[in-house]
Amino acid sequence: MIYPKNFEKKIGYDEVRTWLKGYCLSTLGKSLVEEMSFSADSKQIATWMEENREMRRIMEEDDDFELSGFYDVRDSLKRVRLEGTWMEENELFDLRRSLSTIDSLVRFLYRGEPIEGKTDTEDDFELKKWSYPALHDLADGIATFPVIIQQINQIIDKYGHMRDSASPELHGIRQELARTEGSISKILNGILHSAQSEGLVEKDVTPTLRDGRLVIPIVPSLKRRIPGIVHDESATGRTVFVEPTEVVEANNKIRELEAEERQEIIRILTKMSSRIRPHVREMLDSYHFLAEIDLIQAKCQLAKTMRAVEPELKAYPYLDFIAARHPLLERHLIHAKQAKEDSEVVESQKPTAVVPLDIQLTPEKHILIISGPNAGGKSVCLKTTGLLQYMLQTGLSIPVSERSKCGVFKDVMIDIGDEQSLENDLSTYSSHLLNMKVMMRQASAQTLILIDEFGTGTEPQIGGAIAESVLDQFCKKGTWAVITTHYQNLKHFADSHEGVVNGAMLYDRHEMRPLFQLSIGRPGSSFAIEIARKIGLPEEVIREASDIVGSDYIQSDKYLQDIVRDKRYWEQKRQAVHEQEKRLQRQIDEYEKGVTEVEKQRKEILANARLEAKELLAQSNKQIENAIREIREEQAEKEATKKIRAELEQFKQDVDEGTWKKPGKRSSGILSDEDFQKKVAQIQARKQRHEQRKKDKQAEEQQAAKVLRDTLGKRHQDAKREIVVGDAVRMRGIQSQGRVEALDGNTATVIFGDMRTKVPLNRLILTDNSASTENSDRPKTKMDELKEGLKQYGISRMTQETIDDHRKNFHQDLDVRGMRGDEALQAVRYFIDDAILMGMPRVRILHGKGNGILRQLIRQYLSAEPNVSHFADENVQFGGAGITVVDF
Repeated sequence: MIYPKNFEKKIGYDEVRTWLKGYCLSTLGKSLVEEMSFSADSKQIATWMEENREMRRIMEEDDDFELSGFYDVRDSLKRVRLEGTWMEENELFDLRRSLSTIDSLVRFLYRGEPIEGKTDTEDDFELKKWSYPALHDLADGIATFPVIIQQINQIIDKYGHMRDSASPELHGIRQELARTEGSISKILNGILHSAQSEGLVEKDVTPTLRDGRLVIPIVPSLKRRIPGIVHDESATGRTVFVEPTEVVEANNKIRELEAEERQEIIRILTKMSSRIRPHVREMLDSYHFLAEIDLIQAKCQLAKTMRAVEPELKAYPYLDFIAARHPLLERHLIHAKQAKEDSEVVESQKPTAVVPLDIQLTPEKHILIISGPNAGGKSVCLKTTGLLQYMLQTGLSIPVSERSKCGVFKDVMIDIGDEQSLENDLSTYSSHLLNMKVMMRQASAQTLILIDEFGTGTEPQIGGAIAESVLDQFCKKGTWAVITTHYQNLKHFADSHEGVVNGAMLYDRHEMRPLFQLSIGRPGSSFAIEIARKIGLPEEVIREASDIVGSDYIQSDKYLQDIVRDKRYWEQKRQAVHEQEKRLQRQIDEYEKGVTEVEKQRKEILANARLEAKELLAQSNKQIENAIREIREEQAEKEATKKIRAELEQFKQDVDEGTWKKPGKRSSGILSDEDFQKKVAQIQARKQRHEQRKKDKQAEEQQAAKVLRDTLGKRHQDAKREIVVGDAVRMRGIQSQGRVEALDGNTATVIFGDMRTKVPLNRLILTDNSASTENSDRPKTKMDELKEGLKQYGISRMTQETIDDHRKNFHQDLDVRGMRGDEALQAVRYFIDDAILMGMPRVRILHGKGNGILRQLIRQYLSAEPNVSHFADENVQFGGAGITVVDF
């Protein structure tokens, strides 16, 4: 069930339908677009999705698939079913082209690979694994008509005209017609030349055709000089068209021949139609197949434009849209952006891109209550859910992430907008109540309900109460729903009932602008007070309104805002951690690449060593052979023999000591054994040093961890007691330590090194060095040893040195004008850290006005910094929006 009747218009599906028609190749596909309807059959929807996937794969990968020849001749085919009727030449021409397209599509979709060992035993038919199974099912059983195509080709040429060879009679008629027209042309040309020579007709005049007869244009005053029949005159009356007497009979004969030609063509067309008539029913089925292909390719073209996919489908109610985008809103923004670029108009307040939404409904949390500020995107979120689910269940791909999972609903109902009716005597609230009545009666555990501004239109208390009661009925029935509201009681209802979950449209309260992001799990604030203050309502009015609603309401709204702010902060931190992980992965990849290079070099060294060994062996054999030969040549004289033996012993000694080098290869670049051994020794020593440093570092870390654990244990014990004079403390967010000099109510005077500052007590934390000055002479305890252990690692000393170094050059103003975004952001980070370290209550950042990019980046960082309590524009007299004042 789809409720109400104008459901498609309310969610924008009628615009999507019109958009889809624009991609159809003919009226074949457009007619099926009109017939598209909502389906609750999960198998049918799965088939539609698979058809879309296969068609997109074909269009992207297969060049043999041509989408041409889509012509709708169904009306002509239905007409020709009557005896004695015929199809005209242009209709036969379109029939031939479209039947050829059907034939090629069927042959293409019957492609496949044989399945080994599987045949149909009755027909000995080889079974195949089809390349595109879903589309093959559409083509299965579709008749093709190659004989009809061939017969049409015999009588219709490639331009859609009847061939002369369609029949012997037609060929003879056209030959006689050509001869007669040729004789008329000769006669007219002769008459025309004679008239031109006599000055009756202008030199540039040629015969023309009027009412199918060849005539000569002539001036009215001279029309009697050429005997013949006047057929017509020009609009100005300055020219008359005369058919000379000599060609009247010939023109009459042409008329007769043309009539005979037309009769012969009709006879041929009638005969062709009689051949087509027995196959009209099968042809109409084939054209329905062609229409389905046209529709599927249009769906794929639309999906490509919308960057849509076919998500994972479940056969039961379920909804998990990841990065969902409203296609019509995205299309509008793209067109608006193009128009803006053309007109060079800048509207910075309007969004220039669709913010993707993550929307999830599960059996455990099947009702989503969305709250948040006005114009924050609640209604867009609602319409996005309804439109995408409806598109999916009508067979369209949807613009979501491929990781999305979607289920199937039996009913989809919506209540959005003002439905007041003068005819039915319905007010706005009455129309909403009527919708609620229908929804409660028809809703089930397979129904998806979409309600915008639930309970509005009447007095808030009773409207909220009725809305809560209706919502309770939906919960009992297990209905699935997405509901937007501002009512606090509905937000509390979601927290106290199973199956219901709160969601918030995020809002930047510093920039006072919506972020159009949906966060599920916490309710959202309407930011009514902040928005009222932004637009300039008197503070007295805002204060009185706050008193009327009470402090509890204001405080709960503030808590909601703080939750949203904290969640944004941790999301930014999570993103930073993710970026750090990616950076570490890149470094790991580089190290692995380096190890691969080292292994490659090692293999090259070993290969060179083997080559050197072979050359050494060859040189040894050569040296021995030379020695033997010389001993023989010297006839074994003692002195010569001793000399040769000495040279051989020296060669052996060089080899053993590793000082031998290949002759003539001094600069070959191959390491000697000695150099190679040195390199190996260096690598081993470096490896040993690295391992020793690693062991030392682990020992130091273990020792430091032990000291810190013991120290933190003591700190936890002391955390519960109050801060007194003499305690060692530090400020939240920094590690520098100081000592309490004096206490004044909720404020403490603390000495950090040589600097004395006043700090609220709630910003101070006791450290493990908390000891009174009176106990400085007592014997050392185990805690004192732990303190000395911490000092051994340089924590306090390094912090103190940092404070001293930054204090000397610190200024309360930072100028980032002219810097790039990343440079300015880095400078601001260091500046804020130094300001916190110095205990400054207020600083100023000069970024200039310009296009506001630096200002936006800096304030985005400040909104996520926990130690920043407030920031705003400087007073107009001192710089205004070009300077940001930051308070801590």
